[in-house]
Amino acid sequence: MRRREFLTLLAATAAWPLAARAQGQAMPVVGLLDQRSPDALADRLRGFRRRLNDAGFVEGQNVAIEYRWAENQMDRLPKLAVDLVHRQVAVIVTPGGPAATFAAKAATTTIPIVFVVSEDPVRLGLVASIARPGGNLTGVNFFTGELSAKRLELLRELVPAASRVAVLLNPDNPTIVDSTLRDLEPAARTIGLEIQVVNTSTIREINEAFALLARERPDALLVGIDPFFNGRRVQLVHLATRHALPASYPARDFAEAGGLMSYGANIVDAWRQVGSYTARLLQGAKPGDLPVVQSSKLELVINAQAATMLGLNVPQALLATADEVIE
Repeated sequence: MRRREFLTLLAATAAWPLAARAQGQAMPVVGLLDQRSPDALADRLRGFRRRLNDAGFVEGQNVAIEYRWAENQMDRLPKLAVDLVHRQVAVIVTPGGPAATFAAKAATTTIPIVFVVSEDPVRLGLVASIARPGGNLTGVNFFTGELSAKRLELLRELVPAASRVAVLLNPDNPTIVDSTLRDLEPAARTIGLEIQVVNTSTIREINEAFALLARERPDALLVGIDPFFNGRRVQLVHLATRHALPASYPARDFAEAGGLMSYGANIVDAWRQVGSYTARLLQGAKPGDLPVVQSSKLELVINAQAATMLGLNVPQALLATADEVIE
């Protein structure tokens, strides 16, 4: 073999992931467990796979991904988690919130689990500490659930005449509901707002909730963080627009879909980080040694076109602080 050909072959071989080079070793399998359906998650899945690719793991070539979607039927999560354990996956990814993470945690104490949660994972009992998680779990925490008070203040700034704000919550995720109300209720009292909690956990209940809001006419709407709501963001934005209801949302996906305003972490970035951690675990890292990533980048996105349709004048101070204004 010529020297140049040998060096080329040697370089190519060095670039292959260890998992793919080991002779006789089966292709590693990643299990992805989510309470939603994949329909509204294309951007997030793309970011997750891209980070895997960057580390040398390409789906279908040297890594397989087994997807388990609960289709918003929460009671299916435990069975789906057990199914992934029986499949003997190398890593379980739960990027859709605490419900899927708790299901995976109950199903295995040995398979590494990478989560995305919007609350303190130590308080939830998922990890021992942020810096040294211990056990078989690690992941990303973006604290959006603790930003409800700030979102309420921003909504009041955009709709200064508001006195009553409806808050849309999903009772199927009680940990998220509890943390949201814990922050929201004192903040509402401080700025003189009355909040009206509206619970909904199905597509039909979303339609019923907006029919109720159309009759009772609150001054504005705050949509709580929830994986189900994100998966139904087009429906939520459409109904809020249809009923001329100024609404604040927890992620930029909503504003990009036509929603008035969003404030929170960039969840697509969280999915990318999950991809990075998944790759590190496939390469042999231990989940208990990987610190929980705390997302500190918060984004205020204002949809100026939606504001115009609602007859709202966005204050210059608010425009100046926005990370992005969608014209």
